Amino acid sequence: MTQDRPLALSFPLHGSQLIEASAGTGKTFTISALYLRLILGHGGEQGFERELLPPQILVVTFTDAATKELRERIRARLAEAARFFRGELEIADPLLHQLRDDYPHESWPRCAGRLEVAVQWMDEAAVSTIHGWCQRMLREHAFDSGSLFTQTLETDHSELLGQVMRDYWRRFCYGMQGDALAWVRGHWGSPDALLPRIRPLFGRVRSGQDGPEPAALIQASLQQRGEQLARLKAPWALWAEELRQICRDALAAKQVDGRKMQARYFEPWFDKLCAWAGDEQVAELDLGTGFTRLTPAGMAEAWKGTPPEHPALDAMQTLQQQLQALDSPDAPLLEHAANWVSARFEVEKRRRAEMGFDDMLVRLQHALASDAGERLASLIREQFPVALIDEFQDTDPVQYGIFERIYQISENRAQTGLFMIGDPKQAIYAFRGADIYTYLAARRATSGRLHSLGTNYRSSKAMVAAVNQVFLQAEAREAGRGAFLFRETDDNPLPFIEVRAKGRGEHLLIDGVASAALQCWQLESEEPVSSTVYRQKLAASCASHIVALLNGGQQGTAGFQNGEGELRPCLPSDIAILVRDGHEAQMVRAELAARDVRSVYLSDKDSVFAAQEAHDLLAWLKACAEPDSERLLKAALASLTLGLSLAALDRLNQDERVWEGWVMRFRHYRDTWQRQGVLPMLRHLLHDFELPRTLIRRSDGERVLTNLLHLAELLQQAAGELDGEQALIRHLAEHLASSGQAGEEQILRLESDEQLVKVVTIHKSKGLEYPLVYLPFICTSKPVDGSRLPLAWHDSEGNAHLTLTPNQQQIERADDERLAEDLRLLYVALTRAQHACWLGVADLKRGNQKSSQLHRSAFGYLLGGGLALTGSQQLKEWLQALAASCPYITCPGLPQADEQLYRMPHAERELLPARKPRRAAAEHWWIASYSALRVGDQALGADSSQAQQLLDDEVVDAQVLREVPADSGDIHRFPRGPNPGTFLHGLLEWAGREGFSEVSGNAQLIERTVGQRCNRRDWAGWIPTLTEWMQRLLGEALPLPGDNACVTLGQLRHYQIEMEFWFASHQVDAEQLDRLVARHTHPGLARPAALPTVLNGMFKGFIDLAFELNGRYYVTDYKSNWLGPDIQAYDAMAMEKAILEHRYDLQYVLYLLALHRQLRARLPDYDYDRDVGGALFIFLRGASSSGHGVYHAKPPRELIETLDALFRGEHPPTQQDLFAGVAP
Repeated sequence: MTQDRPLALSFPLHGSQLIEASAGTGKTFTISALYLRLILGHGGEQGFERELLPPQILVVTFTDAATKELRERIRARLAEAARFFRGELEIADPLLHQLRDDYPHESWPRCAGRLEVAVQWMDEAAVSTIHGWCQRMLREHAFDSGSLFTQTLETDHSELLGQVMRDYWRRFCYGMQGDALAWVRGHWGSPDALLPRIRPLFGRVRSGQDGPEPAALIQASLQQRGEQLARLKAPWALWAEELRQICRDALAAKQVDGRKMQARYFEPWFDKLCAWAGDEQVAELDLGTGFTRLTPAGMAEAWKGTPPEHPALDAMQTLQQQLQALDSPDAPLLEHAANWVSARFEVEKRRRAEMGFDDMLVRLQHALASDAGERLASLIREQFPVALIDEFQDTDPVQYGIFERIYQISENRAQTGLFMIGDPKQAIYAFRGADIYTYLAARRATSGRLHSLGTNYRSSKAMVAAVNQVFLQAEAREAGRGAFLFRETDDNPLPFIEVRAKGRGEHLLIDGVASAALQCWQLESEEPVSSTVYRQKLAASCASHIVALLNGGQQGTAGFQNGEGELRPCLPSDIAILVRDGHEAQMVRAELAARDVRSVYLSDKDSVFAAQEAHDLLAWLKACAEPDSERLLKAALASLTLGLSLAALDRLNQDERVWEGWVMRFRHYRDTWQRQGVLPMLRHLLHDFELPRTLIRRSDGERVLTNLLHLAELLQQAAGELDGEQALIRHLAEHLASSGQAGEEQILRLESDEQLVKVVTIHKSKGLEYPLVYLPFICTSKPVDGSRLPLAWHDSEGNAHLTLTPNQQQIERADDERLAEDLRLLYVALTRAQHACWLGVADLKRGNQKSSQLHRSAFGYLLGGGLALTGSQQLKEWLQALAASCPYITCPGLPQADEQLYRMPHAERELLPARKPRRAAAEHWWIASYSALRVGDQALGADSSQAQQLLDDEVVDAQVLREVPADSGDIHRFPRGPNPGTFLHGLLEWAGREGFSEVSGNAQLIERTVGQRCNRRDWAGWIPTLTEWMQRLLGEALPLPGDNACVTLGQLRHYQIEMEFWFASHQVDAEQLDRLVARHTHPGLARPAALPTVLNGMFKGFIDLAFELNGRYYVTDYKSNWLGPDIQAYDAMAMEKAILEHRYDLQYVLYLLALHRQLRARLPDYDYDRDVGGALFIFLRGASSSGHGVYHAKPPRELIETLDALFRGEHPPTQQDLFAGVAP
């Protein structure tokens, strides 16, 4: 039977393509499969034009955690595929079977090799976050992007931004006087209060500083406001008294409805009107219901006959709007401050060579838009011909602009590939700058190239069908704007398309009956209820239902039944409660704790600095810094976290000795802080107050303790950059003031890794899945009313706008966008469940209003299509209609909240004795080199090539050096010692790097290079000598063993200079190594013994020159040792003596061992005796064709193979003395 080919195998691997991957449809699986195909060059016409390697495939995602997971998933997939192509795996998923079947059998080994190479390259794979990739591009293409080569990534610029904000305040506000100063003090207060108001405006308001300065702007605005207000008030002093008299006369004549028009109502209205009209400065007017009653319509409603006519009644209809429209300097001043501060902030960051996360994107976008932008784009395209963008629904205009500039999305270039993968139904990060309209622009740009993943592998078939029905009901409804509020007439760029379900092998049973996948609990009421009541009721019912479910799991009546009929009980770790914020989490966790159900809270927005523990910690630090301050010390001891009893606190005032004891203890904390740091001090404090033991007994104890340790760690990090205790206290206080702005390192940490009930924000739950999900507060909403400024909204073309003075139409648009994101949040929440989901539903009101607001919530919109409930009773009809449309949806009554407790099982565990390690905990593993071998007090080598050259050369007496002229002479009179020796080594290294043959045939090049190097050392007199020596050495035929064998450096074709080698060493005894070398080389000759040491780890070294000649391989080492005043001093006996004195014999034996291992791995049918030529020492001062200055050695094969086994850890057995201890 043939299987349908999945999208991952038929997807075109070229051009710009968009993949929409609904929740649970295998997005990561598809990405890894596409990566696999790109490595193999799979697809034919649908494939990319060539095979690629991991560094050429850009994979971008949006978090560090997702990056690590994706990299490992791809690596594992490549390794699995390689094994499958090699036939090492019999069982693999259908995709790999179909992929392998696309290749002939004889190509499988090649494919496996290609995949194995890709696995080895994965450490260099371009899998990163969008910010990390942009930073890399700016660094690697610094010239083309106009960036600095070195820039620091600063994750928290709050301190610098605060400094710039204070600079603005000093420059523009300090000099203000009179009305301008009063306005600033009344409306802005302080720099710290102003900063959060202008931060959202950075880069989003019109730029330019050519307008008036703030003081002049305030004066002009206040003057204009005063003139407008005077014109508005002018008639009202008279009108108010005339209207008062009209109302009094009508009331006396009983011409009005006494229930709607009474003196106690209208007299205060007219008093306020008169006072307001009589005061030139007062702008605010609060008449309450008077604004509607004192209008023609309001008077007609209260009048029994013909209502009176008066110009004041007509004017009252617009008075409130006119007051709100009075000229105000607020908006232009905020724009001025935002422009100035953002511009100065950018200047300061560039001056410090610092970047924030957003700067990486913006600077790369600017670079791509510059004159050199096309060259930069082409370089990036060449570097990354294919890019896969994960979570593309979370992109923003800047990110999209970068990829559009590089890959020209709308042009669909076949030479490159840009594959955007995401799900617009899960675009829920507008608060981070994500813009779904950008995604929709990409959707339009890839028209005709849209692909979908349509099978859900996460949830049961019933769960998928239920979620499908919830959204399909809204999508199919003629009224409304589709499931996600994007439908306009016949166009819907974001439709809901149902997905299929693969299903799961187990199903949920409660009391022996299969549970409905989606259950709606209705809180029934006669009229809309408040959000507070709703949350309280649902939190209690939710907790009670969870207790019943968990206890049922203990009793064997609730759990998950597999195909064999086995029931796995329901556990706390199976349950997740999804909430919108920390307040909702706190309410439901409190109800769970009251029933002995432990839980953990996960959020991606809540800052640890917003916790109560942070405020208590500030009090502790103040007391530790000033322990003699009675006020500070008492405030610390009275903190909630320490939890001292009232009696203990009272003794502070009653017993002087108790007080002195506390003072002395906190003085000790101060000393610890000053000597060891804030973290050790806080740990002492925690243990002295026994907080770990005390807190662990509290229901929230783990959370509190985790927060304290988290805060202590953050403070310790900050203390490294701050000077003194007070600076750290100010640092903490500033973070408490801005706790709403949480950096990644400040996000609340998980307080326990036990298998507990998880209370998770919906945003945090994205990408996760849980067997059972509760949404107790899903009907809450926060409609946009225009009070929170600035207001962000999009026009009909999808262009983003920001305003400080919104009108009603803009407010309605912003609220529509809020509702649309709430719908996507609901989709994310519902699709987390594998088996079942419970929703808390109620008819809600907002604040003091009495009208229903359920239709402005996501679930209310899906139920009613955006229509308001005509009465709270209609909600039941809506729910019944939903249940009737799908057999997997039910609407049971709200579970009764009870006091039943969770009976946690107590597993009987046997206490085993502590395990003992079988080996030493600390193995002496190290990286050794020739320097590890010591003779006497002298090391034989060093860890780098240059250091090794220094130690290769003899150390001479400085007095001897003075006797040798350093200006001229032959090579034998050239200065001796390490530095001159390194100079000679450097010349030969340069010649080898440039090419021995090229250098030896170019006398001018030799003279120029030698001259430049000598001039830098004031050795100008030696230039002729060294030039002649260099030319002669490169052309000299140096003899080798054999019939007329010789080597000429200038004629070498196959060689490697400064060849570095590494190999493993396993417990190698240096004395045993020395004995082996002495036994097999230079027999009978004395040499200094190596000192005892053990080589265990890696052994490395540097070979000056390795070359191949006539099929044999040699290692060569240059020696600049001075053996005598002429060439005759460099005979074989003198060279051998120098070799043994310096123990160069150990050096060349180890070099040959490295060569032996390399050749054995590379050459087929390798043979040491045939293929290895040996070791060659070239004594640079005396080398000649006569054989002087050239020493050759080739140790026997037995030695090399014995050393090879020794370094592998294969130690030969030692012969035991059979007669040891026997008497003669």
